[in-house]
Amino acid sequence: MNPHLFVYGTLLSTAGHPNGARLQREARLVGEASIAGRLYRIERYPGLVEDSDPQQRVHGEVYALNDPAQALQWLDAYEGIQPGAHDRNEYERVERPVRLASGEQLTAWIYLYRNDIAPFRLIRDGRWPCASS
Repeated sequence: MNPHLFVYGTLLSTAGHPNGARLQREARLVGEASIAGRLYRIERYPGLVEDSDPQQRVHGEVYALNDPAQALQWLDAYEGIQPGAHDRNEYERVERPVRLASGEQLTAWIYLYRNDIAPFRLIRDGRWPCASS
């Protein structure tokens, strides 16, 4: 199973969230990375949507999970993913290519936002937390 996870919001090492601290205990920080997409402020958390424009980037970090199967279970629960409830889940976990700060590309798990983004504000620089968080 792929051990890499791309995070871009409350799980960032700088976010100070308890689940971010748990992630740091259960994984090794590989480094800063980015992915093609757009970032929106949903509420007190962000949502990433895919975008084919290579100029649209979301910035975050990649972790190497020590036990991917176990970690992805609690991460899915944290992101509100309920097995068998795909149409009702706010996020979807998928594998996508990400680019490390070094320029190297690798495939990582990411959580994509699935709902309508129309009512939400675009975070133009693709970085969370934004200044008004």
